Amino acid sequence: MSSSIPVLPIIMAGGSGTRLWPLSRAGFPKQFLVLHGDSSLFQQAAQRLAALSAPDIAVAPLVVVGNADHRFLTLEQLREIEQQPTAVLLEPTGRNTAPALTLGALQALEGGFDPVLVVTPADQTVADPAAFTAALQKAVRIASDGAIVILGITPDRPETGYGYIRSEPSEGADKVARFVEKPDAETAQRYLAEGGYTWNSGMFVLRASVWLKALERFRPDIAEATRAAWAVRQHDSVFVRPGKAEFAHVPSESVDYAVMEQCPGTEFDIRMVPLDAGWSDLGAWDAVWQSGVKDADGNSAVGDVMMEESTNTLVHATSRLVSTVGVRDIVVVETADAVLVADRSRSQEVKRIVNRLAAKGRGEQTLHRKVHRPWGWYDSIDNGGRFQVKRIMVHPGASLSLQMHHHRAEHWIVVTGTAEVTCGDKKILLTENQSTYIPLGEVHRLANPGKVELEIIEVQSGSYLGEDDIVRFEDTYGRVA
Repeated sequence: MSSSIPVLPIIMAGGSGTRLWPLSRAGFPKQFLVLHGDSSLFQQAAQRLAALSAPDIAVAPLVVVGNADHRFLTLEQLREIEQQPTAVLLEPTGRNTAPALTLGALQALEGGFDPVLVVTPADQTVADPAAFTAALQKAVRIASDGAIVILGITPDRPETGYGYIRSEPSEGADKVARFVEKPDAETAQRYLAEGGYTWNSGMFVLRASVWLKALERFRPDIAEATRAAWAVRQHDSVFVRPGKAEFAHVPSESVDYAVMEQCPGTEFDIRMVPLDAGWSDLGAWDAVWQSGVKDADGNSAVGDVMMEESTNTLVHATSRLVSTVGVRDIVVVETADAVLVADRSRSQEVKRIVNRLAAKGRGEQTLHRKVHRPWGWYDSIDNGGRFQVKRIMVHPGASLSLQMHHHRAEHWIVVTGTAEVTCGDKKILLTENQSTYIPLGEVHRLANPGKVELEIIEVQSGSYLGEDDIVRFEDTYGRVA
């Protein structure tokens, strides 16, 4: 419909979510986790944005701005919910949200339109999708006339973990008077009592041209450097890669600091639309407990969990039975290779453990035992001095790279499905219970030619078993140097 407001949803998906360790890790951060229900936080965000369509609002396929390491995970999770993105913009390095939104705005203007951008982080949750949709649609209509609109969360407690927005009543939508940093408990209580304050959700609605104009007004250095990286971008299917060297010179800054906090009292019309929809940014395990389904004792449990005489406690189990007796106000998170036990009120401090792991050069802050790859996944189920055992799953029609290893040999045993094995100049088909041997230094490849998932057990043996002992010759996913 020609009179419809063009809308381009943008999901910021570059976060690392260190406060939700050990479930969230650099290789599989919190936005891709399923914490409640059947969909990841990223998938929930995409589905909410797709629901914005109305007779006067035309929503285009979304744009994702994120980390290149997560590009195939992004596409796979969108495929699962039957969404195809306009583009996935791959930041060569993290530069915070202002440059990320600038990339999205530049992409938005590519088609010759000036759409309204609906910008949201990938890691939030909403209990009332209908209220969310109504608030966003109102924001889109206001932003279509040139305003900058921010979603303000109606506070239900004196929260010290969020920034606040002070707004004043005005026709159409409240006018933002100022932004307030995260307050102490006494100040937060006063804000709640006074009224006129909302939490800053980090969700913004504005035209692409308005964002670029405001950025050039307040942070021309970010605008210029990001445009330079965009000018030398490369396209690879739906992936768009800004220039790596140029993007390294982009100053790191948030949307709030770069632009939003500068707008009140200037020529820019900045408005606040309240959102009362059971919103949470799930910034730490305490927020996950608050948003979860609880029993009569205030306990929230996910997985194989048994609790006795425990209260106000969160237990998240992924691979085994976890039980508690006589505890209160704690968090227990179990994964295959790490367990977290924390005072629920101090769950923000989990990032200190992650920092210590990184400082010691350990891998638990980066990867899970089960590692997702564009072709499927592998799970490192056992290892010793000169051996490692992996369980490997390959999607139908997918294949690993044509590769070789300098330091290890491999034995493959098919558990389910059909394996097409390239080993040197030979190619063979293996079915259930059949096996083969890949000698050290031999060029090889594993593929799944069938219509069902292929699962194998791989036994590696050799002097070095690290994942970096791979020389790739051909690869479907662009991983050849």
